Amino acid sequence: MAHVVVMGAGLAGMPAAYDLKKSLGKQHDVTLINATDAFQFTPSNPWVVVGWRTPEQIMVPIAPQVEKKGIHFIAQAVTRLEPAQNRLTLANGDTVQYDYLVIATGPKLAFDEIPGFGPQGHTHSVCTTFHADDAAKAYATFLENPGPVVVGAVQGASCFGPAYEFAMILDADLRKRKLRHKVPMTFVTSEPYIGHMGLGGVGDSKGLLESELRQRHIKWITNAKVLEAGAGSVKVAEHNEKGEAIKEHEVPTRFTMLIPAFKGIDPVAQVPGLCNPRGFVLIDEHQRNPQYRNIFSAGVCVAIPPVEATPVPTGAPKTGYMIESMVTAIVENIAHEIQGKPATAKATWNAICLADLGDSGVAFVALPQIPPRNVTWAKQGKWVHVAKIAFEKYFIRKMKSGKTEPIYEKYVLKALGILRLQD
Repeated sequence: MAHVVVMGAGLAGMPAAYDLKKSLGKQHDVTLINATDAFQFTPSNPWVVVGWRTPEQIMVPIAPQVEKKGIHFIAQAVTRLEPAQNRLTLANGDTVQYDYLVIATGPKLAFDEIPGFGPQGHTHSVCTTFHADDAAKAYATFLENPGPVVVGAVQGASCFGPAYEFAMILDADLRKRKLRHKVPMTFVTSEPYIGHMGLGGVGDSKGLLESELRQRHIKWITNAKVLEAGAGSVKVAEHNEKGEAIKEHEVPTRFTMLIPAFKGIDPVAQVPGLCNPRGFVLIDEHQRNPQYRNIFSAGVCVAIPPVEATPVPTGAPKTGYMIESMVTAIVENIAHEIQGKPATAKATWNAICLADLGDSGVAFVALPQIPPRNVTWAKQGKWVHVAKIAFEKYFIRKMKSGKTEPIYEKYVLKALGILRLQD
């Protein structure tokens, strides 16, 4: 009997646990370990800040859902990983032995890299539902005395979609409240141009998103490094194409939301040979660590090189379809390993993004993610906003029921393919 442990219960970890149990059956054990006792549907976090969702609507208690599928669940943070001993140590001092380990922890948020940055400083975050809930309380206070807003993504960030989404959602919410005229907005990003997205652009993403920002009267600063976040302003250094600082801005603000750079979590990053210098898990083409062959990884915590060099550092995003594909490959490869067969499954690293713009949306497709591409496509319309709401409901329902069908492969790609044929 093999024991497979999954670290992390997010967009990669929960599906991985479900799929592993379904694939391996009763004769093998699957244990899911997560620092908190609830699954968070991260893509909906921007809606939480403006009150369009409550945390309870996008969080799912983990234990009752997974245990009815025969999956063991432990609500504890992992504090130490010892691959030579196939052992994890938990925050409560307990240890867990494994035969195979799937690291799907998501990132550590690098708020410490910029003075005044993060929820403990002067900026808000939509990277976790807890952060979004705190930001919602601050936003409610802000509405009583509105003023300038700064939204964006800092140097080293790899997750730009939520920054664009939040800026547009905020704009839409303020217009509904008849307060938009009181709120100057500035979008600050490390991207070399609007719509780069860490992907070198996708289709006409530059034109589409620049047009949206202009129509919504949102100013922007690209090639930006955030130097310091204060209670009333954000200090930003603007750079040229050579990466040289050419201008410093002190942008006034009463409410700031900036996406941070990511790192690997400490107990994983501290293992020699497991990670790159930023703490992301090194993997081969089969999602397996080259040094520790019984450790696999999926999601935001894996090491993927940037799509291209940019004047201010940007990372490559790990989108939902890519994560789903990683999980599918891992499940097949672990099943093969247990059966004494070689791992052969490979993930398809494609990028699909449904970006909600509050009252509209943009869908991006990059197949594969790294150029040159077989498909590069961007499409705008209110249907994207509707599609993202439908996707949210379906995914949360899936996490509650334990259904393991690949959502992106079966539904999203098919829908986007039909729409693309209609262009």
